[in-house]
Amino acid sequence: MNSVFIVIRREYLQRVRSKWFLIATFGGPIFMMVMMILPGLFAARSEETRRTLVIVDETGVLRDRIATRLEEGGFTIEPPDAARVAEDILIQRVIDGEIGAYLVLSQETLDRGHVLYRGKQRLSMIRGLGLRQAVSQSALEVRLAETGSEEGLSELLSGGELEVQILGAEGGGAGAGDIEFAVAFIGALMLYMVILLYGIAVMRAVLEEKTSRIVEILISTLRPWQLMLGKILGVGSVGLTQLAIWIGMGALAFTFGLPALMASRPELVNREILAQATPSMGLVALFGALFFLGFFLYSALYAAVGAMCSAEEEAQQAQLPVTMLMVFTVLFLVPCVEAPTSTLATTLSMIPFLTPVLMFARVAAGGVPAWQIAVSLVLMVVAIGGVAWLAGRIYKVGILMQGKRPTFPELWRWVREA
Repeated sequence: MNSVFIVIRREYLQRVRSKWFLIATFGGPIFMMVMMILPGLFAARSEETRRTLVIVDETGVLRDRIATRLEEGGFTIEPPDAARVAEDILIQRVIDGEIGAYLVLSQETLDRGHVLYRGKQRLSMIRGLGLRQAVSQSALEVRLAETGSEEGLSELLSGGELEVQILGAEGGGAGAGDIEFAVAFIGALMLYMVILLYGIAVMRAVLEEKTSRIVEILISTLRPWQLMLGKILGVGSVGLTQLAIWIGMGALAFTFGLPALMASRPELVNREILAQATPSMGLVALFGALFFLGFFLYSALYAAVGAMCSAEEEAQQAQLPVTMLMVFTVLFLVPCVEAPTSTLATTLSMIPFLTPVLMFARVAAGGVPAWQIAVSLVLMVVAIGGVAWLAGRIYKVGILMQGKRPTFPELWRWVREA
């Protein structure tokens, strides 16, 4: 096995030392972190003052409701006493930078939601929308309360709540909410892209050595299956390294970047939504396991494709059937997220070639029994053994073959005679 470790070491170091690996691995996350932190640093000095408001309530019934909503949106509302001064004093406080602005609530605010904002600077589009929503909802609450009870008004004005109850066994589950849908869809697409990316990297590594005739020297010192296994493990280690760095930098972004964003633009961050969107450690572990097994499954096929081809153009055409297996999973991604316990979703996610993407999507959407996850992982391990045996026999013959790409009957002959 020492020969395998030598191949693993060579494949791993060759890739992690390249400038493109460093750019792709560190450049993207650093750029995202900078985009999160810099706005907070630039706005930290003046932002607190700009968010400080005084509410002049001429109606006598709106201030408390609007103040509560604006404080939840990141504004700081001064006490009622601050509004009991002459308007000239409020204007001077705005000009001097003591407060960001003051609001004037009049009868028109109750009648048609009109509110006067007097400040030194314009509101951003998001904050302006939040302020208008707070005013309109508060005015509606007051007017509706005049006709009856206030109970349930805030829930009604926020859009209500849809409770789904599935009757019978054929309903397919309640499906995912908006947050779960986003987590499932984005995570599944990430699995699709990284497995495809590193599987193709294995194919190109095999093809590169075959076309440069280096493989003829390598085969003289180690067996074909050792070379194939070394390449798969080496490239797979690069993928796991990149994922580990991304997860680590993501954790740093949440630890340091998110508080800066929340301090500067609290209206952009909803704590409840953020808590729902943060994946659990179990889901992260499942992501890693599915990537590892999915990579092994597809990289063996891509290694066989690279071994049977003699040029990049041939490989581009020969890899199409393997690539279509991954593309096929995306076609059923949305149905599996919307109904994760349906017969269709359950059946498709148990097919090893579709498991990495679809099983993650189902688990992230919710409602998948633990035994189904375990069975799908076991089936993937069995499939990896079968695919590795088949790909290894194709690789053994094809790695030294030159000329035209073999036909399917010739591939079958390679498998039987290898």
